[in-house]
Amino acid sequence: MKYFLGIVRIGLFAAAACLLTSHAGAQSQGPSAYAITHAKIFTLAGSTIEDGTLLIRDGKIVAVGARLDIPAGAQVIDAKGLQIYPGLFDSITQMGLREIGAVSATVDSAETGSYNPDVVAATAVSPSSEHIPVTRAAGITEVLAVPASGGMDSFGSEGVIGGQASAINLAGWAIDEMLIKKSAAMVLNWPEIETRTFDFATFSRKEKPFTEARQEYDKKVNELTDWLERARHYAQVMEKSSPAKYDRDLRLEALVPVVRGELPLLIFADRSREIRNAVEFCDKQRLRMILAGGAEAYKVKDLLRSKGVPVILRPMLTLPLDDDDPYDRLLSQPAELAAAGVKFGFASFDNSFARRLGQNAANAVAHGLPYEEALKAVTVYPAKIFGLDDQIGTIEQGKLANIIVTNGDPLELTTDVKYLFIRGQLTSMDNRHLRLYEKYSKRPKSAN
Repeated sequence: MKYFLGIVRIGLFAAAACLLTSHAGAQSQGPSAYAITHAKIFTLAGSTIEDGTLLIRDGKIVAVGARLDIPAGAQVIDAKGLQIYPGLFDSITQMGLREIGAVSATVDSAETGSYNPDVVAATAVSPSSEHIPVTRAAGITEVLAVPASGGMDSFGSEGVIGGQASAINLAGWAIDEMLIKKSAAMVLNWPEIETRTFDFATFSRKEKPFTEARQEYDKKVNELTDWLERARHYAQVMEKSSPAKYDRDLRLEALVPVVRGELPLLIFADRSREIRNAVEFCDKQRLRMILAGGAEAYKVKDLLRSKGVPVILRPMLTLPLDDDDPYDRLLSQPAELAAAGVKFGFASFDNSFARRLGQNAANAVAHGLPYEEALKAVTVYPAKIFGLDDQIGTIEQGKLANIIVTNGDPLELTTDVKYLFIRGQLTSMDNRHLRLYEKYSKRPKSAN
């Protein structure tokens, strides 16, 4: 990642070290066992338990049900009148990779160059990011940190192959404490056929012939194909030879799990033509694909369903792609995809508004998406899409105790998170927004 990140952390963040250390770890070193009693428990793995008990020990859920015996030594939390849900999962962010989008020295979300499959997001995540406590206070317990993923607050070149996305918990003093899965997907920004570009020198748009734009597109796709073919040859060499007999190539080595079908490609594409081309490419190359963005996924929903391609959708409160699209084109798309049998999840695609993940899902409910589907699209579905459902996404015995205890529906803006557990530990919800609110709410009234 960028060489100046170390300088940034020393120079920019050291000035706020005393503030950051107050919440970086954010987990109490309390008991290893908890019993949350008399709560309404939404397991998302079966029926809702009206008056249930959830038992946690050593970071895991050990039991969930009605009328459970409370083990000796467990800290008891009476949650009468409250509800328990799995923690929300924001499945595309730059969490810990970018602090202030307008200040390039605080951004480490993209590497230089077009092909960087060996870049791993986890190696650059800053556990002291101020975005982390703000985000978890909204009930989000885990995220996918995705390099070269764009977003409204992004900075730097996206490239073609951006690197490996990492699934992390939103609590921990060091990345080793936060990791759920170091490499959850390989990021690929699908090439576009661009006939219109913006010239920053003249601050004007430029048009180019379609044939020229198509040639540029074909060149990029051919380069991508060449990378995959080289990775296949490299995989064969790895299988048949000892490391001493060949020159190690870290970039090709990183692509080996992709060509073997062990690691999915998280492909960013919005237009239906790009989506169709990406699906056909992955089908031909025998690659596992997850679509990211998908603004026009509804136009190719039958193709996505038939090929088993899931979608991670962008936030929907934005303008449609085309002037003649209905104003609610993006808002109504989730209901269409659900009806067509396409699995999808919601994500923030940035950091600043990750805290509004639940409300983003709720907006889709207002436009026809069944409520339970919306809740699962920020919990269990993204966990399944990225192969993490054996650890997170539902409240079941043996899974990580990443849960939230609320006074209402977690998709509602007015709901408060009363207790938040990450890896089975009661986790602080103190954050910069709360501290500023408390500071200015106590400001003396003006004499005037």
